[in-house]
Amino acid sequence: MSETPTAERAAPFSVGVRAFCAFVAKSGDLDHRFTPAPSAEEGMAGHRFVVARRGPGYQQEVALEATVKGLRLRGRVDGLDADADALEEIKTFRGDLASMPDNHRALHRAQLQTYGALYCLMHGRQAVDLRLVYFDVDSREEQIETLDGDAGRLVAITEARAAEYLEWARALEAHRQERDLALRTLPFPHATVPAGQRQLMEAVDEAMEQGQTLLAQAPTGVGKTLGVLVPALRALGRGAVDRLFYLTAKTSTQFEAQKALDQLQPANSVLPLRVLTLTSREKACEHPDKACHGASCPLARGFFDRLPAARIAARALPALRPDTLRATAARHQLCPYYLGQEMARWADIVIGDLHYYFDRSALLYALSLQNRWRPGVLIDEAHNLIERGRSMYSAAIAQTPLREAGRGAPADVRQALARLDRCLDDLAPQDEAAAENADTAPPETPPEPLVQALNKSVAALGSHLNTTGSHTEPELLQRYFELLAVQRLAEEFGRHALCDITVEAARSSDLFGTVNTQFAIHNVIPAPHLAPAIHRARALVGFSATLTPPEYHQRMWGLPDARFRWCDAPSAFADGQLRVRTVTRIPTRMPQRRASAPRIATLIATQFHYRPGNYLAFFSSFAYLQAVAEALARLHPDVPQRRQSSAMSDAQRSAFVQDFEHGGRGVAFAVLGGAFGEGIDLPGDRLTGVFVTTLGIPPVTPFRDRMAAQVERSFGEGSGWPFVYLYPGLQKVIQAVGRTIRTQDDEGVAILIDPRYGRPDIRALLPPAWQAPAATGNVHSGQVPLKGESGRLGRTDRQA
Repeated sequence: MSETPTAERAAPFSVGVRAFCAFVAKSGDLDHRFTPAPSAEEGMAGHRFVVARRGPGYQQEVALEATVKGLRLRGRVDGLDADADALEEIKTFRGDLASMPDNHRALHRAQLQTYGALYCLMHGRQAVDLRLVYFDVDSREEQIETLDGDAGRLVAITEARAAEYLEWARALEAHRQERDLALRTLPFPHATVPAGQRQLMEAVDEAMEQGQTLLAQAPTGVGKTLGVLVPALRALGRGAVDRLFYLTAKTSTQFEAQKALDQLQPANSVLPLRVLTLTSREKACEHPDKACHGASCPLARGFFDRLPAARIAARALPALRPDTLRATAARHQLCPYYLGQEMARWADIVIGDLHYYFDRSALLYALSLQNRWRPGVLIDEAHNLIERGRSMYSAAIAQTPLREAGRGAPADVRQALARLDRCLDDLAPQDEAAAENADTAPPETPPEPLVQALNKSVAALGSHLNTTGSHTEPELLQRYFELLAVQRLAEEFGRHALCDITVEAARSSDLFGTVNTQFAIHNVIPAPHLAPAIHRARALVGFSATLTPPEYHQRMWGLPDARFRWCDAPSAFADGQLRVRTVTRIPTRMPQRRASAPRIATLIATQFHYRPGNYLAFFSSFAYLQAVAEALARLHPDVPQRRQSSAMSDAQRSAFVQDFEHGGRGVAFAVLGGAFGEGIDLPGDRLTGVFVTTLGIPPVTPFRDRMAAQVERSFGEGSGWPFVYLYPGLQKVIQAVGRTIRTQDDEGVAILIDPRYGRPDIRALLPPAWQAPAATGNVHSGQVPLKGESGRLGRTDRQA
């Protein structure tokens, strides 16, 4: 019953034929071998082509509905030939039909059998002709498979499947009733609710009830996670939404959501809430050396035959986290990743990465469309969505990997890739003088010859890969998906995107002096891509400590005014609990950074000696970080230090955070906006203070200037610089300072180093709580006065 809206929960149980068959009729192996499928547009065109071939009495999209064993089944069969008393289900495909996975064929047969049963029940037929029509979109040929149309047999099969589905549906409905009763009166886990948290909760509650899109800015310490989850869960209980998606940009933030849900558990019972945490296939895979099909992986072999029992076992677990999901999958000899994908259909709240809802192939968005869900979407650290959206909807192709892929390919593929390679050659500058200006004159739109060559390469690769079956070459498959991504973005190209060309010089070892030219389509404004998923949500709440100014996010996300709401919750910390200080006499711009390193090192050492403890020092680049760290080691060797490196593993990052021990002493150097700039929690004396050097503004480059110009063309004069440079940089600063104090008992200092912090326009974009006076020169403030500097944000000395 996953797709049934709250208002349709009355008996009899109701379900669509497609969702019904997907639950009861898949069998055999999990099979994710490559099969080039037609696009949605090609599929619809194929349906129209088949219908046009039929006679004048042929009806399409015929609605069928009947109750079988207490289950109301409904759907639309693709075609009815009334003269022949025949039903047709039309499926489009490309390539060799024999390569279509067996579980897909089983699902198609089950759909047609169910439609046949409904037709016979509705019209009192003893039999009906059933035709499964497979239409090749390339050859325009039909292959027809006929099924047994005896009404007695069709009804018996459907009754058996309905009984299986009803057992699940009744258990699901019983869970929903118990869940809703518990959630409607869900208590807040703490005795008091601070003013800022209460304001946030009220805004979320209204957004869920009214179906709004809410951007909620709440400083560190407000209790954002609980402040969003509690009202969202209560809304789930009263039916305002029918499920929740808790989306994050980083895995560490998912742990915070899990911890918050643990706090909501009653003392002597278990909250009837089914929580699923999705993880990546790379992390979940038990056999990374094997392909995802039954002929290769034992956990894919017979997957759908063992799935029903595993699904029932997983249903009994309130929290399906990666470890419990893995254990359940192991007991049933199933792939844990795809078991998690299946359980996403039945979870009350799904925790996962942003791409599960916003990517082009997003699982949760697809399920929401297919099943008519009304989800409440919660986006933690929502300031990350703009950059992640750009990444999800950008793609590139380069000559070197294309040449390597073409070497062992068949002649037709090799020729298509060679033509594409020549088109990339034509885009490259022809001499050194032109090369110096290559970044300043890229094409305004994807060049037509390149697009044509790209289309031919995609077609040739797709045709070849479809015929190779289980022997698909990984290198060619990877190139195919890269080309396909660029092809789709070229088809959708508009003012939200930019073309770019980069040329990598030939290696010294390359005797032929070949260069590697790359063509890329970069997303600049993610709104057109994000908008369908945002519109699909019943309510959406994006929350973060850094969403100022709101119009920046509203425009870049594409939020309509009619549904948009803004909430800016006040800080929960007392004045003076966080002391923010500006140092405006040390220049930090690029030409001055080497000279400024000793002064910053001395500043860090002075603060450390005045109040020893754990400090984080953030810099805009690894080069700047290294220069200051070396100066500190040379001038103040008594100050312990450690440094973030540019290629840390998960284990190394975890160790870096764990080294912030209670009572520890030392300075940890990190990159602003990196792994340690947000999403880490260091309460108490695990962190005494932070230093932030520069405004975090990314380097000015010709490409970013083009991005800024594109933004101005869309949003008006004066929007480019702040949207591309200033706002993203200050978000990093605010996030970094947010590491300083995490609880009501914490005290900490933050020192901002850059002359521009003295400007009124910059101060206006920083949190209001930072403007409060900070006492200087006493032990309680934790910071030593620095001659000529301010003890409060916004009061600066004159520049030296």
